[in-house]
Amino acid sequence: MTDSTDIVRRSTILIVDDEPANVSLLERILKREGFTALISTTEPREALRLFREHPVDLVLLDLMMPDLDGFALLETFARLIPENSYLPILVLTADATLPTRRRALSLGAKDFLTKPFDAIEAILRIFNLLETRILTLELAKHGLATPKSKRPRID
Repeated sequence: MTDSTDIVRRSTILIVDDEPANVSLLERILKREGFTALISTTEPREALRLFREHPVDLVLLDLMMPDLDGFALLETFARLIPENSYLPILVLTADATLPTRRRALSLGAKDFLTKPFDAIEAILRIFNLLETRILTLELAKHGLATPKSKRPRID
């Protein structure tokens, strides 16, 4: 029997941050915890292609990036995520303002961490989001998935 922690660690995670040091830090933290299916980019426009080409289980997303910011990516990801599907997006940003948190969550982010973040808290949140995704996928196999909720949009 496979341990549920092993199932979580096999999840595919997409990391999108324009700062190479931030991407490297996240990769090190995740690899140290046993995650191996990591896809990352420092180019926000590349994130859309990677999202379309790879069946990801979680997106770790910076908000403040040049050319295409995280808010625009959140909107696009939301259109690409099928109805009745739970694909968590964890926002990691230095902008801790209430309007930014509210806007990101209203656009589909499932969780929000402010940089600099605590590595242990980040891993715990990542595990929680991935466990929820895995359970949701299991429910969907049995026809028990729930429809995507209509959340209020805050601009």
